[in-house]
Amino acid sequence: MAGETVITVVGNLTADPELRYTQNGLPVANFTIASTPRTFDRQANEWKDGEALFLRASVWREFAEHVAGSLTKGMRVVAQGRLRQRSYQDRDGNNRVSIELEVDEIGPSLRYATAQVTRAASGNSGGGNFGGGQSRPQQQVSEEPWSTPGSSSADAWSAPGSFGDDTPF
Repeated sequence: MAGETVITVVGNLTADPELRYTQNGLPVANFTIASTPRTFDRQANEWKDGEALFLRASVWREFAEHVAGSLTKGMRVVAQGRLRQRSYQDRDGNNRVSIELEVDEIGPSLRYATAQVTRAASGNSGGGNFGGGQSRPQQQVSEEPWSTPGSSSADAWSAPGSFGDDTPF
């Protein structure tokens, strides 16, 4: 949407994502990303941490279940989303404002870690469950994360002696 503030944040999760369900059964996961800038101090010849940014974030629907099942406290993540400003009154009646990240994409940072991706089964191919209703539990489609659903894990292209003019599909 035009005029929205889209940002990318790299940081660590301060706790496991908290998965909840709305009264209508819609899943939502909330978590905080701590992003601390580091700069090199040439005079001291060492790296120094700057002031940490703690950014509350949320994801919805099937995406929320994927995040809650995949990410844990301390993981370094790369998240992209839209900043949202929310005004509210606290318990004492004071007006407050919070800035939160509505996450569009998130994943583990592979700078200092490795990850094994497992494709989740989905009832749609549009990337989100926008039809409402109950979402399906996450399940593994096959042993190969990038295989197409319903294909066997045997790769006809790599099988020795199976060369021919016909394609294997």
